[in-house]
Amino acid sequence: MTKYAILGYIWLCAISAGFSAVTALPAFAVDNMQSTDAPDLTSVRAKIDAKDYAGALAELRSLAEDNQQADVYNLMGYTLRKTGDYRTSLTYYTKALELQPDHRAAREYLGELYVETGEMAKAEEQVSSLKQLCPSGCEELEDLQKVIAARGGN
Repeated sequence: MTKYAILGYIWLCAISAGFSAVTALPAFAVDNMQSTDAPDLTSVRAKIDAKDYAGALAELRSLAEDNQQADVYNLMGYTLRKTGDYRTSLTYYTKALELQPDHRAAREYLGELYVETGEMAKAEEQVSSLKQLCPSGCEELEDLQKVIAARGGN
């Protein structure tokens, strides 16, 4: 019987070790700053829609402290642009695109920033990027092209 008791003990240790290894993996993933988990931005978007840019900025600043995430940075850039802080807005659009180069909304809004600051060649660069990201067309491309056309560009 001792032989079976020892085998049972070894089996129990092996299962426990395997379970511990499996349960340790999610903890590592949570610490990964490249995580694709986005925070809930519903409240921020509602504030932006209501043109409550001060309220949106306060919430976004809080979120940005804990989340290196392209959507957070993109909305931060958008909100700052709407308040006239173009320089800081550019910084956040750049951060969003560093994290996610194919972020279509950030490309559109960055292009709109360039239109607002009179940098039409740079706005057209964003159009080119959007044409590559969505060759069949997309809302972000159409919106940026309308802004450029309204400004007297292509």
